[in-house]
Amino acid sequence: MEQFDIRRNEFGVPHITAETTAGLFTGLGYAHGRDRGMQTIFMRVLGQGRVSEILDSSDKSLGIDTFFRWMNWAGRMEGHLDRLTTPAREILDGYCEGLNRALSEKTAWEYRLLGCTPEPWRPEHTILLARMTGYLTLSQSQAEIERLFVEMVQAGVPDEKLRELFPGILGGMDRDLIQKVELSEPDIVPRDLWELGAPRMMASNNWVLAGSRTESGSAILANDPHLETNRLPNIWYEVVLSAGDRYGIGATMPGLPGLLVGRTNRLSVGATYSFMDAEDSWIERCAGGRYFREDSGWVPFSVRTETILRKKKDPVTRTFHENPHGVLDGDPAGAEERLLLCTGWTGRDAGSESVNALAALWSADTVSEAMEIMGGAAISFNWVFADADGNIGYQMSGRAPLRREGTSGFVPLPGWLPGNDWRGMVAPSDMPRVINPDCGYIITANNDLNHLGKTPVINMPMAPYRANRIEQLVGGAGDETTDLPAETTARFRAEEMRTIQGDLLSLEARAFMQILEPLLPDTEAGRVLGAWDCRYPADSQGAYLFECFYEALRAEVFGRNGLGPAAEGFIAKETGVYTDFYLNFNNVLLSERSSWFGAEKRDDLYRRVAARAVTGPIRPWGETRQVTMSHILFGGTFPRFLGFDRGPIALPGGRATVNQGQIYRSAGRTTTFAPSLRFAVDMGSRTLHSNMAGGPSDRRFSRWYASDLPRWLENRYKTLSADADGARLPF
Repeated sequence: MEQFDIRRNEFGVPHITAETTAGLFTGLGYAHGRDRGMQTIFMRVLGQGRVSEILDSSDKSLGIDTFFRWMNWAGRMEGHLDRLTTPAREILDGYCEGLNRALSEKTAWEYRLLGCTPEPWRPEHTILLARMTGYLTLSQSQAEIERLFVEMVQAGVPDEKLRELFPGILGGMDRDLIQKVELSEPDIVPRDLWELGAPRMMASNNWVLAGSRTESGSAILANDPHLETNRLPNIWYEVVLSAGDRYGIGATMPGLPGLLVGRTNRLSVGATYSFMDAEDSWIERCAGGRYFREDSGWVPFSVRTETILRKKKDPVTRTFHENPHGVLDGDPAGAEERLLLCTGWTGRDAGSESVNALAALWSADTVSEAMEIMGGAAISFNWVFADADGNIGYQMSGRAPLRREGTSGFVPLPGWLPGNDWRGMVAPSDMPRVINPDCGYIITANNDLNHLGKTPVINMPMAPYRANRIEQLVGGAGDETTDLPAETTARFRAEEMRTIQGDLLSLEARAFMQILEPLLPDTEAGRVLGAWDCRYPADSQGAYLFECFYEALRAEVFGRNGLGPAAEGFIAKETGVYTDFYLNFNNVLLSERSSWFGAEKRDDLYRRVAARAVTGPIRPWGETRQVTMSHILFGGTFPRFLGFDRGPIALPGGRATVNQGQIYRSAGRTTTFAPSLRFAVDMGSRTLHSNMAGGPSDRRFSRWYASDLPRWLENRYKTLSADADGARLPF
């Protein structure tokens, strides 16, 4: 056993020290096992498709297991351990050793209650979690919008409307062919997965400022990953690490041996999701268990059979059909030829690449080195970096496929034509990236960054409102709605990043209100909305009234005038389409003229919808933003006074504010996107400032279960230091 020492600071965050790097990550594994053992094993159970066997044998759990078996993340491990670098293997072996030591000392009582004794953690389990981290809601959101497109074609939505909604990405569309595709009901409705507690990962902000824009003269980095925050424990686990003359402060994910975001002596790192399209579908000609290829005729599918064990119930067998494109959606049996979709994700055979990258990142000293390292990771993230020499940089990571010229990956193409196959992967050097730009800052917020690369890899980005708002603020323009200085020569401190991370002004709302304000009815509600400052604090009545108008406008245009009220209502209530891809719908809603408006002019449409939607009673925004933070296993099970669930709390912000506060209902369940973690680093210091929606421990009866939640709610930073000043609490 590698030697290490752990003490807690006053915030419960562990300080782990060791003489060697392997010992340091053995200590990290031990800390994950002690503080987040329940969460870590839970994620492994999900990824292996063993919920029915270990936790619950309901039909819903069977559907979840079927989804994970369909993805086969626990399989296809051949050669991955051999592809680990020597440093990565040493770190991973030490991590598993520490995690297993903690699990052997004490089994989480939740698993004892369920009659489960967790098996030891193996290196393959970390590769499994690396795959899950790269897919859950990230690539899946792309799959959801692409399926919606197919359904819209089959519902008869005209080409003109489709081109407006999905401009520039419909190359290769064959309407007649798509209309003949058989869409099966998905084996798992995604809401079941999220209801069980898998982490939704979606929107985030990160930015770096060069020393020319800071008070200290050193670079500053800020990051606030936006995940589903209404779950306890938080997905992030903060640590302070120290081995020899190298230290690190930041956030890890239980099950992964690395500091994903944060800082070391020499380098700071922040991450957001890139919205890279790494998942495509092909239309396959299927018959008799075979698929057709122009270059080889009829070829049998590879058949994979999975047996799902179920507690106190008979096992269930599921059969999946695969070809080089991916996994088939449906059964190709039967003599009659049918058209079915086959879906592939570039990360399905990945895993070791990301572990190698995280291991190497620990030793990186410069921005250039970090860009080279993380460019090879399989996880589709936007990474920003700042180093102690004052350099700042940005690199997108992930496996982006090279496609046929004139196609984007959004439209399903005929699988029998070899020219539609992927032609390898985009090189990291051709991905979006930049180092030391003249403006002195780099910002990413899930927006379109294709202009920074040689090959377009994003076809459905999130809206640019958050990125544009951050640029307004860090660019030195200032704003009357913040406490930031207005001078263009402003010099920022890390503490002032908190103000930007908490910003509640919506540039999206400003765009709509410029059109709407003169069209509002002369009523009390109309006057309140007309005077609104386009900010989303909990007490804002204007934010509430605007959202009433916005939802009514969206329903009118895409429901009554397009998809039909039932289909539009399903999209709004049962999917994340409006949450993830609202830019495409806004581009239509803000147009002066659109085929989606019919013969009606935009101003007449806005006036008519506002007269109906902007009415009383007038409520504060916070009344509609109430959410309960639920325990991932037992949320809603035990009485509230036992403290497994916390809240309700009110989330400020909206879909387009820097402090994003998205709350929406999906099949009777509330889900959220909000800053799960906020942090800022000045490379001229030895500290990191942060707050987190939760606490260090997943143990309900630990004092650290939700200890950081009050700071997070008020957006107050705590300061984590590499220096062991003062007494440390026992771990």
